[in-house]
Amino acid sequence: MGLDKAYAANEPSRAEIDACEGALLLEFGAPWCGHCVAAEKLLETALRTHPGVHHIRVEDGRGRRLGRSFAVKLWPTLIFLRQGKEVLRLVRPSGAGDIERALAQLVTTADQPCARHTA
Repeated sequence: MGLDKAYAANEPSRAEIDACEGALLLEFGAPWCGHCVAAEKLLETALRTHPGVHHIRVEDGRGRRLGRSFAVKLWPTLIFLRQGKEVLRLVRPSGAGDIERALAQLVTTADQPCARHTA
């Protein structure tokens, strides 16, 4: 599946995220955020080795419910979910290795990718 370079046009609801089956990386940020832009290459590198992990990029900000439901405070915040449950999170990751280790912890052989959110 790889890196989703575009932010979701319509953020998924918390119920949709909670209902996802399989491995999901939920990324909160903004296209103008320097930290988010810097993390893009790190994410791309790490996700290459985990094609079964679904990635959803959510533009966060004031009034955005999904980010608030996950208590997002800084960008980028990466939330790693399995079967709709948070396994771990990284805030402003410093290297691809951090993301790779989190993805390795997330993925199991029984995981199936989450159905892509469409809006």
